[in-house]
Amino acid sequence: MNERFNEQYKEILFEYLQHQDEEILYSCEKLTKVAMENNIPPEEIINIHRSVLEEYDSNLPEHVRKSFDVLLEMMIGYGLAYLEHISLRTEQRALRSEIEQAETIQKTLMKTDLPCQEGMEFGVVSRSARQMSGDYYSFIRDELVPDKVSVALADVVGKGIPAAFSISMIKYALNNMVGEKYTPRTVLESLNEIAEENINDNMFITMFFGVYHADAHLFEYSSAGHELGLHYQAETATFSDLYAKGLPLGVDKQAQYREFEKEVAEEDVIFIMSDGVTEAKVGNDFIERDDLIKIFDTYIHLEPQKMVEAIYNHLLKMQNFLLHDDFTLIAIKRSKQV
Repeated sequence: MNERFNEQYKEILFEYLQHQDEEILYSCEKLTKVAMENNIPPEEIINIHRSVLEEYDSNLPEHVRKSFDVLLEMMIGYGLAYLEHISLRTEQRALRSEIEQAETIQKTLMKTDLPCQEGMEFGVVSRSARQMSGDYYSFIRDELVPDKVSVALADVVGKGIPAAFSISMIKYALNNMVGEKYTPRTVLESLNEIAEENINDNMFITMFFGVYHADAHLFEYSSAGHELGLHYQAETATFSDLYAKGLPLGVDKQAQYREFEKEVAEEDVIFIMSDGVTEAKVGNDFIERDDLIKIFDTYIHLEPQKMVEAIYNHLLKMQNFLLHDDFTLIAIKRSKQV
């Protein structure tokens, strides 16, 4: 094959040197494919070019002959670098494929439906800044207590696949925490023990956990270092923070958490959010809390799902359509009785 390749290369070069017709150069594209199919390295093509050129002109100047030595060394280095580049691209494609599969599995495992509860409406938007999300939200129903709806929102400090695995651990632990004995405080304390034993020392998880009692219209909640929620009071058209403090999960196995409660009147709205909402960037600065509340107030008249979507789109536009962190916003509204 190499002899045939040499003859074809010689034919193209001789013909071009004699006629300088650009049409002749188009033959190089086909010959390049032949070289690649037969694993002819760039340095060998340089040697072929030199020998053909010397045959064409036996009086080739010495400086031209010697220049091929430099070109040859360049091509040897280039060839090695190119092979390494191809290897890295192959590994990158394989890794991207694995991440895409992990993303699909995560979305399947993390899927949760909005609950259906008389007298209540729900809305949620959750978007990841990367392929794998570090946010996790869930609505939990207890068949034995039909008037109770629990809501969890967790955010792993640390991104990518390790964060996704930590979120999976939280999800499956939460699935078993149903019954009257599990209050917001006890849920966080139980999850904290699990997280402290199972996640890396350089990672921790913030979490907000609340329970809405539809019979009493009371919202109980606790926080493990998570972003403050908001309570919109329809009667006064005002917003107030859902104050709560506590260490993130996985920091101290002995950490204890306080419970708080908020009465929810008709058309009141509870907002729970991750730091992708509260730390939305406007230029180089994070959005101020008062400005965020004004945006919430702009869309408060909408039904919960449309409301959270409108808030998300507003904040996304403010950030030039680039999420800097995973974004999750949950709205729980008590409907007006007819």
